[in-house]
Amino acid sequence: MKLACIHSGSPEASQAFGALGQIYSFVHENDADVIVALGGDGFMLECFHRFNNQKTRLYGMNRGTIGFLLNKYDESNLVERIDSAQEEILYPLEMKAFTNSGEIYTAHAYNEVSLIRLSRQSANLQIKINKVSRMDMIICDGVLVATPAGSTAYNFSAHGPIIPIGSKVLALTPISPFRPRRWRGALLPKEVMIEIINLDSEKRPIGAAADSYEIKDVHRVLISEKKECPVRILFDQGHSLEERIIREQFRG
Repeated sequence: MKLACIHSGSPEASQAFGALGQIYSFVHENDADVIVALGGDGFMLECFHRFNNQKTRLYGMNRGTIGFLLNKYDESNLVERIDSAQEEILYPLEMKAFTNSGEIYTAHAYNEVSLIRLSRQSANLQIKINKVSRMDMIICDGVLVATPAGSTAYNFSAHGPIIPIGSKVLALTPISPFRPRRWRGALLPKEVMIEIINLDSEKRPIGAAADSYEIKDVHRVLISEKKECPVRILFDQGHSLEERIIREQFRG
């Protein structure tokens, strides 16, 4: 097994990179079977976008803050741990955003696609599922669509559900809804096409974001699963992403 190692550039990740380099013989990332990523969840998400649609697998070790997408940092028995690790394959969402000026932008999200108001006024949005209007207008700060892997991130902070990895559904979650006040969102089959329309683009501008890629002054957004860009990640035995998502639901 050929291993490469990359890091986020933080002092903790840089120190770990140097220590591992003294123990293991790493190859260039283009020649590796597995890439060891040192950093936090944000850096791991960057790696998802950088190394998607490849046969190369990612094994993250936490040198950041939260580390939900990473394994515990340990310098010992790295090859053995990777060899026995469990693999998860994640597929991103594709966001196609149409701006008020007529431009079209496409981006991918492994965590979530979010639409957020850009002014002091709430956004007036329409939600369509497979071209059928399911909510003619929701007044809110925004709306997000989360993958199972991203359901514990922004989606959970917005009171959306935590979704098991194998459930094959997406979470559609409102952000600070005003009307209808009691609507908590929906769980949707991952095969659906979601369309979110800004009903008042001129007076109530919104922005759209696919993970960290942001677009301003958006008129409408199309969201669907993208099968062509999978990412393969490895987790230590007993600490799979599915196990972490289950465990997260029982924390205070």
